[in-house]
Amino acid sequence: MPPEHTACRVGYLAIGRKRPGFDPEWGEQIDGAAWEAVGRLPLDPFRPPTRAVDDPTLRRAVAESREAGCETLVVLQPTMGDGRLAPILAQLWKGPIVFWATPERPDGGKVSSCSLVGTHVFASIFRQFGRPFELVYGDPGEAETGRRLVDAVRLAVAAARLRRAKVGLVGSHAPGFINMAVDPAALSRDLGVALWHFGLQEFFGLVESRPAREVDDDVARVEAMHLPMDEGLGRDDLAINSRFYLAMRVLLDGENLDALAVRCWPEVPNRLGAWPYLAMARLAEEGRVVALEGDVDGAISCLIGHLLGMGVGYLSDWLEHDEHTVNLWHPGHAPLSMCAPGSARLGRHFNNRLPLVVNATLAPDRPITLFRVWRCDGAYRMTACEARTGPPRRDLLGAHGLAVIDDRNVPEWFENLCHEGMPHHVSVFAGWHARRLQALARHLPLAWVAAR
Repeated sequence: MPPEHTACRVGYLAIGRKRPGFDPEWGEQIDGAAWEAVGRLPLDPFRPPTRAVDDPTLRRAVAESREAGCETLVVLQPTMGDGRLAPILAQLWKGPIVFWATPERPDGGKVSSCSLVGTHVFASIFRQFGRPFELVYGDPGEAETGRRLVDAVRLAVAAARLRRAKVGLVGSHAPGFINMAVDPAALSRDLGVALWHFGLQEFFGLVESRPAREVDDDVARVEAMHLPMDEGLGRDDLAINSRFYLAMRVLLDGENLDALAVRCWPEVPNRLGAWPYLAMARLAEEGRVVALEGDVDGAISCLIGHLLGMGVGYLSDWLEHDEHTVNLWHPGHAPLSMCAPGSARLGRHFNNRLPLVVNATLAPDRPITLFRVWRCDGAYRMTACEARTGPPRRDLLGAHGLAVIDDRNVPEWFENLCHEGMPHHVSVFAGWHARRLQALARHLPLAWVAAR
């Protein structure tokens, strides 16, 4: 999904009261301050013309929000509303919702709003109905409240967007990797994701049919990156990789894909004499989600990170470990922004000596998150772990780095993940995001696999 698609429209629903009660002056003051605060956030807020106070007005307000293109609702009770509206709201809005409660008036001797109580009523009803939501409590004037609102909206919108995402698959999973096989019906039923399949011959046709001028222009863009190359590599090797890059862009853009998984071996290098890894690294830098080895669930893992605003991610093998480190390695498609400055070099695959891989090391002393979505025993699962990169202990061809993990025993965690059926790829993202990912697991819903 290109970066320009990440903005979201949010409906602001302030539920009022038909009967007098509490402090209406305080309620109006809070409502105005809350709407003002939402307008200052990096969102596209919409306030429906109809004020929801009962069943008919709630229906109109939700319909107005839907017609305005809102992807989620921020629901506030400036003073406690009618709890009977909660089941109606659950009927009307099927996606995740953000409930926002505000504090009482700090002075005076009586209860002014019961906003938190009213929000608690709605939230508990939604939970008993099996409906996901996010909860924010705080004063509209506080910056921390705004930050929590943005995080909550991001989670709700990411869950909604994933449920209407479309993921492409070129070929199938790589030979022997049946743990990465995908069931289109289960994918749609459990996550809402549609799978769009392409044959390898169809992909080869796209690669080979790219116009020469288009390829030359793209090669010039790669040359402008001034990436060093191993001896014996040159412009022809860049040209075939540009063909890979352009063909994958055709699929992503022309087929309206949010992510793409490609069976990159053995057919691609055998037929075309090159690997597509530089193309994959470039696409990741552009915010495009492309996974190798036909790993559809791996592509969905990277897409989740993108939808949550976690930035660029890629898939890596879990090569080896000790008590508190994991050696991350793959034949060479890590985004350059995650690599140590000056470490990237274009070279040949370590195994069959065909071009073109990105040999690089991950930048040391940076926070990273390892996580994965996969399916086992008829259900989807998710795990995540926060780590920091350390200097590699040895030099390897391909993209590699050391993940230092302090909060768990890595061999025990690894064994647990194997018993949970997790495939051998983990997605790697810059920054620490485990708490946000665990919150998203509630929305989808996914079983969370914790360390133990």
